[in-house]
Amino acid sequence: MRWWAVAHLVSNTGTWMQLTVQNLLVLDITGSPAAAGLSISAQAAPGLLVGLLGGAAVDRLPRKATAALAQVALGLVALTTALLVAHDGLSLPVLLALAVVTGLVATIDGPACALLGNDLVPPGDVPSAIGVGSLAHSGGRLAGAALAGVTVAALGTAAAYAANAVSFLFVAAVIPFLTLVRPQEEPAGGTAPAAVAGEDTSVRGGLVFFAGRPRLVALAGLNAVSALFGRNYSLTLAVLVTGPLAGSTGSFGAVSTALAVGGIVGAVLGARLRAPKVRLVALLTAGGALLQIVAGASPSLAFLVVLALPMAIAESVSDTAQNTLLQTDPPPRMRGRVLGAWNSVRTLWGLAAPPTLGLLMELLGARGALVTGGVVVAAAVVGGWLLHGRRAAAAAPAVLPVPEAVRSVPLTRPALEGAA
Repeated sequence: MRWWAVAHLVSNTGTWMQLTVQNLLVLDITGSPAAAGLSISAQAAPGLLVGLLGGAAVDRLPRKATAALAQVALGLVALTTALLVAHDGLSLPVLLALAVVTGLVATIDGPACALLGNDLVPPGDVPSAIGVGSLAHSGGRLAGAALAGVTVAALGTAAAYAANAVSFLFVAAVIPFLTLVRPQEEPAGGTAPAAVAGEDTSVRGGLVFFAGRPRLVALAGLNAVSALFGRNYSLTLAVLVTGPLAGSTGSFGAVSTALAVGGIVGAVLGARLRAPKVRLVALLTAGGALLQIVAGASPSLAFLVVLALPMAIAESVSDTAQNTLLQTDPPPRMRGRVLGAWNSVRTLWGLAAPPTLGLLMELLGARGALVTGGVVVAAAVVGGWLLHGRRAAAAAPAVLPVPEAVRSVPLTRPALEGAA
């Protein structure tokens, strides 16, 4: 697990190095901000369209081999991009095609690597393993963004892509040496977990399972409302800083740092979770919404920097609890398809969120969008809570009154037989 955590940190550092320079590369090639957004959408689209297929493949194929091959494929795509950049051979159509290939491979790589990490620890330690993964993600994001600037300044844009390629190949080299703690979930011979007799093992079966699991549907609803009306802090807080708070682009760097530090702290706290519930995710979502409302009324940049820390902590702990539920609630044979369905749902909201928030900010301004979005999220959580309470009350078995004749009979065996 220590080796896997190091590999995860290295991989995330390389990924964020590439993501940091990718928009700049597209702008350099085309000069169009719309083209930069198109490249992001091209990479995300496969997750929306074939996420379920990727999850189904992970359920059927040997997990270690699948994860290793996916990492090699991602490394080759990054290396190809680096070579094209270095030799001035990268055009926008080629870049978009490479982005689509990356997105396709990621539909398999994401669930395969997530579930492989869980198989390295005993069942009781899975929440901690997921927390360590969140910590590596946050640490890699912070390190990758910092290293990207240094690398590009010293060696050029191609070096960031090359570094990402090396990070993928490092992970692929580590995977064969990992020992599974729970071999019963990946039996000898490397086959996938066996299905129960008569169970629908198709992609449709995974979608039906997801839709029929109330807690998973509740998580999807929480994720949708928070994605559409909050949590996209890199957009909303950037507009708030450079607009009403009259700060510079550099000033947002302080807010970004606070968000990154909060993400790391939240990952550490999330790693201590043992059996998180949907209600915890709901409480953290509502708490984040209230903090977002306060952020919309921030009187100064310093106040916003301080507030960004608990906002990021709530988001990070919520994400860790959410991932723990997604990766432990379904039976092992269904987890790949559940993560595939989740990837499709999350991608849908991820694509819809920026224009939704952008429209809100156009209509209401940065402060109005933050406050209104926070109110919508909090109201949705409260409404869902009340609806769940009503359904639970309606589903509770009715308690029939005991007749007076029975209540008055002494509780002896003959008396009970007579009453019966």
